[in-house]
Amino acid sequence: MSARLPKLSALVSPSQLLPLWQMLKRVPGGGVVLGRLIGQMAPYSGTIRPEVLTLEKGFARIRMKDTRRVRNHLNSVHAIALMNLGEVSTGTAVIATLPDGMRGIIKGLSMEYLKKARGTLVAECSCPSIEAGDKQDLEVSAELKNEAGEVIAICRAKWRVGV
Repeated sequence: MSARLPKLSALVSPSQLLPLWQMLKRVPGGGVVLGRLIGQMAPYSGTIRPEVLTLEKGFARIRMKDTRRVRNHLNSVHAIALMNLGEVSTGTAVIATLPDGMRGIIKGLSMEYLKKARGTLVAECSCPSIEAGDKQDLEVSAELKNEAGEVIAICRAKWRVGV
């Protein structure tokens, strides 16, 4: 019998995401737990079973394992699973950077696919500092890399952040 995780919205606000990571990163499987909580907050994002590897203000590194559920008919990772990984990594970096009382929503998302994706993949996103205040658009990108460290795709995301 597995314990059900609490809903992320009941557990953390964006301002509590980094302190939660500071606790979970010390626990074996803490990145998997945080990935599952993110998947509860955004259920479609949870379909790729993201694992948080690194999270700090302005930066997120997220891993996705290559499993049958994310593969296409060509025996490689499906383009939309890659897009999902890109959105999760950009969103996590943005949320971790938001000042108290602000939130974000995706406005645009594009992908450039460079190579077939096979094996465990890691997406890295850097986010500039965000000033508290009115709504603003923020453009960030994430590089998705294979186990050899080759960039297999680039995700470009536009996030609307504000109060």
